[in-house]
Amino acid sequence: MSYGDIFRKSFFEGYASSALSVKSIMICMAVTILISAYIFILYRLINRQSFYNKNFNISLPAMAIITAAIILTIQSSIIISLGMVGALSIVRFRTAIKDPMDLVFLFWSISVGIVCGAGFAIIAVIASIALTCAILLADHLPIAKAPQILLINSGVYENEKEIMEIVDKYCSLHKVKARNLTPDHLDMAIEVKVKEEAQLVRELMKLDHVTSASLIAHDGEVTF
Repeated sequence: MSYGDIFRKSFFEGYASSALSVKSIMICMAVTILISAYIFILYRLINRQSFYNKNFNISLPAMAIITAAIILTIQSSIIISLGMVGALSIVRFRTAIKDPMDLVFLFWSISVGIVCGAGFAIIAVIASIALTCAILLADHLPIAKAPQILLINSGVYENEKEIMEIVDKYCSLHKVKARNLTPDHLDMAIEVKVKEEAQLVRELMKLDHVTSASLIAHDGEVTF
């Protein structure tokens, strides 16, 4: 047997595995469903978005199951696998992923489907445990506090200096993000990092002509 025959035989045997039994397919699907259900629950527990996207969460186990089915199918024939590649190459996914954590869960579901479909369920289980530990550990690590937005409305624009003196007194970090001036009004938006939040607002409200002072938290980038 020549090297070409050996290479050709090993190549086709590598893609054309023995016929899959119903039992092995059911075991693969059962393991995939269990792990994908775990991903579904974990995503719901750690999700902190203002609006929980239930449809996206449902798509995670569905994606894992579909991927596992595709991997099981392409194991039986090199022709089917090439057909799958051609069919999937024309699919375009245009849904924007706004949260990077959603992208992690999406790839996690797809990876579980691929690994379980290939017959390495133990790898999917170990990887899922390791990924869960990494996510929870990173989520509880102490990080710098995200800055807040201070909104101030004043009846006159001459007291801006007094406002900034109070802000400088209570805030370790401050940066004016917006300033709107009219002949009889001043609106300011200041990014601040403050510990004594209530005291800052009370001091600002004691100033003459200050009509309102609001401190708003946001989930933006953390300033160190």
